[in-house]
Amino acid sequence: MARQEPGLPNKGLNRKTAKLDTRKTVPLIVASALIMQQIDSTAIATALPTIADALGEPPLALHSTITVYVLSLGVFLPLSGWLADRFGARRVFCSAIALFTLASLLCAASTSLTMLIAARALQGFGGALMLPTARLILVRSVPREELVSAMVLMSMPAVVGPAIGPLLGGFITGVSSWHWIFWINLPVGIVAIILTLALIEKIPPTERTSFDFPGFVLTGAGIGAVIFGFDSFARGMNSSALVLAVVGFSMLGLYIRHARNTPNAILDLKLFRYPTFRSSVTGGSLFRISMGALPFMLPLLMQEVFRYTPLQSGAITFVSTIGAFGMRTMTRRILRRFGFRNVLLWNALIASVSMALLATFTPATAPAIMVAIILLGGFFRALQFTSLNTLTFAEAEDSEMSHATSLSQMAQRIAQSTGVAMSAMLLHYFSGGSGTLTNFAFAMSFVIIAIISASSCFSFFRLSETAGDVLSGRNKKMKEEPIVAEQADAAE
Repeated sequence: MARQEPGLPNKGLNRKTAKLDTRKTVPLIVASALIMQQIDSTAIATALPTIADALGEPPLALHSTITVYVLSLGVFLPLSGWLADRFGARRVFCSAIALFTLASLLCAASTSLTMLIAARALQGFGGALMLPTARLILVRSVPREELVSAMVLMSMPAVVGPAIGPLLGGFITGVSSWHWIFWINLPVGIVAIILTLALIEKIPPTERTSFDFPGFVLTGAGIGAVIFGFDSFARGMNSSALVLAVVGFSMLGLYIRHARNTPNAILDLKLFRYPTFRSSVTGGSLFRISMGALPFMLPLLMQEVFRYTPLQSGAITFVSTIGAFGMRTMTRRILRRFGFRNVLLWNALIASVSMALLATFTPATAPAIMVAIILLGGFFRALQFTSLNTLTFAEAEDSEMSHATSLSQMAQRIAQSTGVAMSAMLLHYFSGGSGTLTNFAFAMSFVIIAIISASSCFSFFRLSETAGDVLSGRNKKMKEEPIVAEQADAAE
């Protein structure tokens, strides 16, 4: 072993430490901003009756504050990649945090429904830029062989936010003013901006020749129409909402035709030439339908059928977050041992079975059994989501990363909206159109959603055995094993 000279730093150790610091600090910094967005988006749903009373509006009218946020998020999502390439990912990320924080303060200062809706639309714009640029910073700052571990940390807000949000919203409105749901974003946003500027290296912009305005209109309007249509259908079960969603899909179809003849299309569909990206989006979309359906159906089942209080319901469903945290330390080792293909294929089936088991819940089911099933479901779903999010970038070139983040996020939003709308439609159908939700309706809906989720395994089956090995470090493991075997033979 080479001896280090006195007084000289250990360069190899420093490089290793720097890599570990990057792997941990970057995802934690971007996650601190994303958790603000995720919690805020879910906490407001619990506080809607209180906000409606304060503004002198009927509670049903306040649903427009959620709808306009989702709509703004979908419309401006395709813009994030172009802005990140044009002005730099770190600059756009900080601007997105500042915009989201400013909009939060405007929400808290709202004295009318119109003002609150406008502020929520501005929040949606900031949120649309935040998540894609956060992922872009991550994939450009962290070595690919460390990407799995970094993605695990970054994916926590998506799991923690929806679980904590309703509990936090109920707690804040119960002990204080609803304004604090938005005011608490101020310190979080300021700290996130400071840490980003101080600890994340500047990512130089990549100049694009021109802005694809027709493509932006087609994708923004198309995604917005799909998400708004599905959201309206989930709340009202009307045919006009489905027509709006069909119009949205038609506009996205027109964009596909437009992108084939446009060199600098705002969303690069050529990414689908990569099997890993294609599988992560197509198979991932089928699996993510459950991500929209489960948070929608489980609280409804427990509150409308089991007659649990919102706090009791939230306390039980919260355990899925504990399962996700339990998976955090194991994801990379599992992927390195079995590979992306085997994990995605078999875990999709296991996670789908855990969803189907929710169909066995009745008012007589012991809470301990429900907690155990939900805990295991959160465990396996977290493994699947992290694997999917990481595989997206397995083959994409550095110059394509911004397109990959925007396009994958677009697919995720549509899949989640589809999950909510589909679950609402199934509940309505199996309840006989009576409007009274039944245990049977939930059981059948859980089974069908689970079958759709399990169908994603056909997409993962087509992946090669070595897909994503450079990300999981499995290629190094496979190379090391013959060397170890040869050394053992030589020793004998």
